[in-house]
Order: sequence, then C-alpha cells, then structure tokens
Amino acid sequence: MNKTVWCWVAVVLLWAAIDRRLESWLLAAVLCGIQLFALRRKAGVPETAPTKELQLPEQSRQMADPGVPAPGESGQQTAADDGAEYERLQLRLAETERVFASLFDHNPNAVGLIDKMGRILKLNAVSEQLLGYSEAELKGTNLSKVIAGEHLRKTYEHFELVRAGVPQTFFTSVIHKSGYRVDMDVTAVPILDGEDASGSVFIGQDVTIRRRTEEQMRHMAYYDDMTGLPNRRLFGEHLAEAILAARQHGGMLAVFYLDIDRFKTVNDCFGHDYGDMLLLQVAERFTRLVSERDFVARTEGDEFALFFTGIGSMEEVAATASLIHKVLEEPFSLQQYQLHVTASIGISLLGEETVDAGTLMKCAEIALSRSKEVGRKNFQIFNADMKTVSLQRLTLETELRRALQHGELALHYQPQMDIESGRVVGMEALIRWHHPEKGVISPVDFIPLAEETGLIVPIGEWVLKEACRQNKTWQLQGFDPIPVSINLSTRQFLQHNLKETVAEVLKETGLDARYLELEITESSAMDVDHATGLLVELKELGVHVSIDDFGTGYSSLYYLKRFPIDKLKIDKSFVRDIMSDPNDAAIVASIIAMAHHLNLKVIAEGVETVEQLQFLHRNDCNQIQGYWFSPPISGDQMEQLLQRTQAIAAGKQERADQSQKENESSKSSV
Repeated sequence: MNKTVWCWVAVVLLWAAIDRRLESWLLAAVLCGIQLFALRRKAGVPETAPTKELQLPEQSRQMADPGVPAPGESGQQTAADDGAEYERLQLRLAETERVFASLFDHNPNAVGLIDKMGRILKLNAVSEQLLGYSEAELKGTNLSKVIAGEHLRKTYEHFELVRAGVPQTFFTSVIHKSGYRVDMDVTAVPILDGEDASGSVFIGQDVTIRRRTEEQMRHMAYYDDMTGLPNRRLFGEHLAEAILAARQHGGMLAVFYLDIDRFKTVNDCFGHDYGDMLLLQVAERFTRLVSERDFVARTEGDEFALFFTGIGSMEEVAATASLIHKVLEEPFSLQQYQLHVTASIGISLLGEETVDAGTLMKCAEIALSRSKEVGRKNFQIFNADMKTVSLQRLTLETELRRALQHGELALHYQPQMDIESGRVVGMEALIRWHHPEKGVISPVDFIPLAEETGLIVPIGEWVLKEACRQNKTWQLQGFDPIPVSINLSTRQFLQHNLKETVAEVLKETGLDARYLELEITESSAMDVDHATGLLVELKELGVHVSIDDFGTGYSSLYYLKRFPIDKLKIDKSFVRDIMSDPNDAAIVASIIAMAHHLNLKVIAEGVETVEQLQFLHRNDCNQIQGYWFSPPISGDQMEQLLQRTQAIAAGKQERADQSQKENESSKSSV
C-alpha cells in the first residue's frame, strides 16, 4: 500500500505544479500527511515526536513490543530483520517529512496549521506575505485576529464544520497588517486523530484582483457608467422583487418613465459634453426623490425610470409626478449657460394586467410616448387604450418609411403676398402625405413621429430637392421667378454637411440660390456661435434665411444682431388675436418696428381677416401669408394661381401702357 500512496503523491505533486489550483496542492498535502501519519504509526513514533527523537532505546522497544526478543535471546535473526525494517521506516519517515515540509513551505498559496481552538500553529512564507505578519507574530494567536469583521461569523461557522470532520471550501477576507483587505478562496480540512479533529490545515488563494475585476464587470453590467445610477437591467431585477413584495403584502406600486423634453436640441446646439453635464445634474436631483424602498435608474439616453412602493392612491401618483416636475424647475448651470428643462412622464400601476416587471416597464414606456404626443411637461397614466395607440404609431412609422420610398409624399404651396402691391412675392413649401388607404394625412400627424424616429432628415432632403426642382420648372415655363421657402428641422439644420447638401441640390436642379429661402426656428439657434457659423456658410451660397415662428422660442436680440438673416416671420399665435388682445397687438407692432430698425423684412403668418390685414398694413408689415389670401394648395393649383396673377399683372401693365400712350397722344395733339 505504501508504494501505491507514494505513486499517488508523486502524480498529484506533478499535477499541482502544472495546474497550480488550490485543490491540487491540498490533495497532495493530504496524501503526504496520510503517508507521514502511517509511517509514524508503523515506526511507533508519537505523532508529535520530532524526527531526531525517533531512535528508541532497546528497553523501550521491548516494552512497546514484548514479543520482540532481546539481543542474545533466541530469534536473533528475527530481531536483526526487525532492526533493519525499523531503520527503513526511519528513512522513509524522514523523506516523507521533507516532502511535506517542502510542499508546505514552497506552496504558491497561503498554507497554515491551526489547532482545534483556532490558534495559529504554523504559516508558510506566502501566508506571511499576504497577511503582513511573520509566523512568530501570529503563532498562538486566534485566527479571528486577521479575519475581516463582516466575514468573521461565516468563517467561524466553516471552521466549526471542519472541527466536526467535514472539509470546507469558502470565500473570506483577511486584513493585512497595513490595514488593506485581501480576498481569499479557502479550503480547510481536519487533522484527524482517530475520530476527533486535533486541528486543521488550510490553503488560501489570493483572489483580490479577480474579485475586483468581477465587481467591475458586474458594475458595468448593472450600472450606468456616466451617472453611476443603476441601469435598465438592475432596475428590472429590483422591480421584480418589489412586485413580489407588493403582492404578498397587498401594497401599491407605481413605475415612472420620464424623458427630458428637447434634450436632442440641447445636444445638437451645445454639444454632447453639455448634454452629459445636464444628465449628471438631472440624475443627482432624481436621487433626492427616492427613499430606501424606492428605486431610480437611467435606462438609456435622456430617459430615466423610477418606482415608488409607498404610493397609496391616484392622488399620490399625481402628487409624485408634480414633485418630479418641481425638482426640475430650478435652472441647470452648464458653465456659462443657465438652462431650464422640463420632462414628460409616463406612469404604469401594478394591477391585473401588469403582473410582471417587463410588462409594467413596457406600459410605462407606452404612457411616456403618449405624454410626449400630448405636449411637454405633463404626465400620462397607462390605460388599455394606449396599447392601440402605440400599435398605430408603430404602424404609422412603417408606412411613413414606405411612403418615402414609394413616392406618396407631395408638396403643397402657400403663397406669400406683398401688402403694398398685392403681388405674389414668394411661397412656402408644405409637405403632405397621400396615403393609398387613408387619404391625405396632415403633417401634424406624422412630422412629430418623423422627428422622433430620425426620418425627418431624409424627408427634409426630399422636400428641399422637390421644392427647388418645381420652382425651377415654373421659371422655365415663363413664370416670374419668386423664392420658395423651406422649413429646416433642428436636426436637419445641425447636420454637419448641410451646406454641401444645399449646394448639391441647387446644382442638380439648376435653381439660382437667391430663389431659395431656408426657415429655421429659434430653438435651432440656441447655440448662437455654432448657428452663426452655419448661417454664414449658407449665406455664402446666396440663399436667403428667415427666422420662423418668431417670438415663440428663445427670442433674443443678441442673436438677431449676430445672425446673417433676411426676414422675421411673426408666429400666427400673435397675429390671431391682434384685433382682440392689446398685448398681442403691441407685440406684433414692436416686432415689426424692431425688424425694420435692423433692416429686416417682416412677414406675418396666419392672416385670416381683412381687419388683421389692415392692422398689419398700418404698422408697415411687408408681407402676409394666410387663409385670407390663399390656403396651402397643390402644385397644379399653385401653377394656375401663378398664371392668373401673371395675367392680371400683364393686364395691369397693358392698361398702364395704354393709358400712358393716350396721355402722350393727348399731349401731342395739344
């Protein structure tokens, strides 16, 4: 049997050297220990006797084994054989102890011996290095001295099982002499004396770096790397636990999904660094809203999610939504800028239909989409009808992509009239969607969806190309050349290749740049320096630029002074009530006067009555656009209007020429 054990020791030692795993070294140590124990027992040496005391006196041998003859007695050959056997046992015992000592001292892992009371008896050099203590400093000290406090109880429980004869493998942490923490995977086995454990041997592997890496990977998997908030995955897991608790205790639970209004505009105008600064500040404010029972996460982009477990009624739901809006009221400081932001909120409540975390989160997202459709800075609570609306939006997006590919989009044109002469001096191109089944779809119903999905960019490029092509066609047909106005969305205006796109369209269609007018909104120009650069590039092409919906956005005299623009368009919301609201009348009159002082032309939108026209005429407004003169009309109708106005102008000119001839003839006859 001894040869077999030695063979196994050799094999396991070789494997341990190759594998370097803790279990391999432990198995080798155990096998050596077994062999060492067997040899000691066979040699009659007490387990604690040192090797140098293994030579037994002759009398002791006889006392230990009376059946062994003394020298000079009969059986001398047997005694000689026993002496030789004893010497061989001594040699093998010494060799085994050397192997065990080598395995103990040169093990690449921390190895130690402790007694049954938990006191340290022996440590190898690796243990000393990991702990920062020498063996002499810790010898006789209880192992608990170096165990981290939060692991002390569990570690004690594992060693209690080892004392009961059950080997254990577990994780613990020790505290280095310098005070820092060392994480370890430990395997401990009992040292058995018969059926009782007289102590234990442990082998520990330093896994600090591995544990830190695992923690970092877990943090990356469950936390947002910018704000430090939990991400969507961790939010879902905690929400599932909260739902289970709410079901068990009959509580109410509400999930809030919210989206920062116009965040894309902030990113486009100020840059992503400013957008990130804003998100960090928003995240900090949201953390103030949650208690230890609630949860907040950043799910993606500018979207955040919260759930509240202490809500007991619909009134509390509404109050919580109002609190979220209130916490955003204080302006955000983005270096030299002070920015006000609002949020749209979608809410779902735990109920019969929303039975799990995934469904509850999806319903909150649907409610958020509805909230953004209704308007900014509001909240919507999910109901079953919203599923139908959400499906309709998804269908509409698919159909809009098809419409762009299959030529279902068309342009209508609304003429712009000069107040003094009554002549058509321009036209605005307005998009319409001729759906094969639903008929004409208003831009109000699909432009917001196009902006949300990014389809507004290819749609905007199509509008630009089609409007320029059509205008050039009318000019080639002999109509008086007039500019066509095109609305640029914020996303389109901030495209890095806008100048190249416009130049390419003008070249492709052959339209002179002076007959193209690009309209931008005030919100597109929030970053004045960046917008100024873009506008200068466009003006270099020769196109005209106007500010659309003036007075409804971030109106600033500073950008009016800086921007190379040609015209202001007064928003129809001011024009509508100029005859009934003195404030609107004063605002419109002031805009006109200011624009003229800045050498800008003014056009009023939404003119529907002759009284409005007369007011604008008295205040020196240059042009008007609205239903009083003409609604948006198709391309064919616009062509007919151009024919009529040109014929009228020609008739007027002919009559003027005829009148002039008659006057000259009368003078000649006199």
